[in-house]
Amino acid sequence: MTSAAQLLMREKFETCLSVIRQASLQILPLLTIKASDGKDPQWFFQQLEQARQVLGSWMAVAKRLNLNDAEISHFTLLLRHLQQLVPQYESGQEVSHNQLIAALRFVSYLEHVRAKQPLLGYSSEIENNDDARQQKAARQMCALELMLKSLVNQSYPSQAKLVHKLKSQFGADCVRRWLKNGERGDILSGMRFSELALMVVDKKEYANHYAGIFQDSTHLSLLIDQRKTLQTFLDDVREIRNDLVMQQTLTSVQLALLESYSQESSAAIQRAFDEGRTKVNPAALMAVSDAALSSYLEQARKKYQATGRDTEEVRDAIERPGLRNTRQKQDTGESMRMVLWCVAGVAVISAAIFGMFLLSEMTNKPAEAKITPAKMTALDSLPETESAREKLANIGITWEEGNLRSAIERGDATVVRLFMLGGMNWKVYFTESALAGDYRDALNTLLQYRSQMDEDRPCRRMVRTISQAMNDGQSLTSLRKQFLQTFCSAPETVQRQKEELARAKLRLNAQQQRKDEQGIAEEKRTVEIQQAIYNAMR
Repeated sequence: MTSAAQLLMREKFETCLSVIRQASLQILPLLTIKASDGKDPQWFFQQLEQARQVLGSWMAVAKRLNLNDAEISHFTLLLRHLQQLVPQYESGQEVSHNQLIAALRFVSYLEHVRAKQPLLGYSSEIENNDDARQQKAARQMCALELMLKSLVNQSYPSQAKLVHKLKSQFGADCVRRWLKNGERGDILSGMRFSELALMVVDKKEYANHYAGIFQDSTHLSLLIDQRKTLQTFLDDVREIRNDLVMQQTLTSVQLALLESYSQESSAAIQRAFDEGRTKVNPAALMAVSDAALSSYLEQARKKYQATGRDTEEVRDAIERPGLRNTRQKQDTGESMRMVLWCVAGVAVISAAIFGMFLLSEMTNKPAEAKITPAKMTALDSLPETESAREKLANIGITWEEGNLRSAIERGDATVVRLFMLGGMNWKVYFTESALAGDYRDALNTLLQYRSQMDEDRPCRRMVRTISQAMNDGQSLTSLRKQFLQTFCSAPETVQRQKEELARAKLRLNAQQQRKDEQGIAEEKRTVEIQQAIYNAMR
């Protein structure tokens, strides 16, 4: 018998699909694609790919929708993820929580696209939106923030030790600002939400303090990595919180997303509390009194007035002050080198023009010249690395790692090559979406610049990602094999994969002894996947 929760989830999901179909019929004509009937997300993604080919680039698509480079990349990434989770859907079939979240995230971004492009007017409402739901959202937001604070406070024995740790991580200037904006004896209350969330999802902090809380939980599984999923959810929560604090009415999509994120984030912690693995009790935090909720909202609005909108994304790791200073020095040095090269280039060009003028005067036969010298510019006189950066700047792409990742994810080989020529380092995990889409030109470009790959120990994550993709029905493409051979062929890595294959075979043998047909089929598939990856590495 289908539960009431499953029926509600299915209804929300089907409403999201209806919104996406309506939106596609308004978006595609702006991209010169004619469509009379909207279909599933996979069809929409294929039509966008066709529009990219017709218009010449994703930048041209973005321009039609009034989006920038990062926005069009995020738009296509969300749609690609949704169509991978839901390749086909027939009305009435069961829907998972992850599928609903993926659909809600894309519809939420459709609201952003609609706000950017005035020619779009599709509706995105998925359910009733009343004052009671707005009040519930405020309570969920308060509980989420209190939960994060409780997790961090639980990890340090005293405020003094926490302050000392924060000074070493963020620097004294940040600590002074938090102490000034926060309540006495509670430095975390002075942080922005993005900074508080970073204290939990930072790679080292998560591994040292929080991984054990989320282990063995079936929640936070939208992405392969639980920590990355939590980071993604909290960054979306940050945007919703901005609107809540600014006293804007949340849309029904934002309300549904916040409810899903609250459930996913708190369920694993609640289980850990019930099992005695943490002192943080999400159920108690959700039952905050009306007076405490009003106080939370008042403090949040005061902080907003003092510090402004929280525009900083929830990052992957805490960037220490020393590293920031080093990067600033590097940027300054690069700027100085660029100025020197420009001066040298102008001098060379001036000398060439003067020499040509003298030669012209000596011969006095300008009309007989049969070969016109190639026109030179200051850009041509720059070394290749600087020229590539100039070209990126000229097309509106700033020299940032996030923009390189966006270009890789959408398969823009031209932009990727310019970043590589400019000397930008890259990481293997940037290529996960590109490998799924088999974007050969962009991926082959990265392989040509393999020496600029600086991810520390990329193989574990790559093997997990490829294993999950193959388990979902994708193939071990030639490019995936090439990436495995290039970055995972070290003897110790091959040996680790051999051991993983051996463990999979042992599990298969155990299932065969139990005569569990379903278990046998699953383990056989696992053995096949691990064997294929092992063969590719050797």
